[in-house]
Amino acid sequence: MNEEAAVAAYPALAGVVALREAGWTFVHRNVVDHVPTTIEGFRLWPGGWIDAVRVLGDSEAMALRTDSSEPPGVVWEKTGTLADVTEALQTLPAPDHPLAPRLVRGIGPTLRITMTWNGVTW
Repeated sequence: MNEEAAVAAYPALAGVVALREAGWTFVHRNVVDHVPTTIEGFRLWPGGWIDAVRVLGDSEAMALRTDSSEPPGVVWEKTGTLADVTEALQTLPAPDHPLAPRLVRGIGPTLRITMTWNGVTW
């Protein structure tokens, strides 16, 4: 299924397309019959800020922004429908904007990328 057909079948995916066009990177870890069952994406900002989103379906999505501390501090989060979450991400000010959230509300997950090459995982 191409992007146009996917958005026609699932209009809420238009928000994911808009995020990708704004510089987000998406990974599809769970794929069944060439169709992602979970969509995860992230956007890296200067200064170590990270925005992340996880989509389980058009009615179940979550997003957060973390700062550069270790472990990362969650400064913003949103759960809801895919349309609600992608809209909130599109209107979230950049981390260096005066109105961007900065107060740490909790501890976030550490972004880890695992790679395998010639049978060796690191």
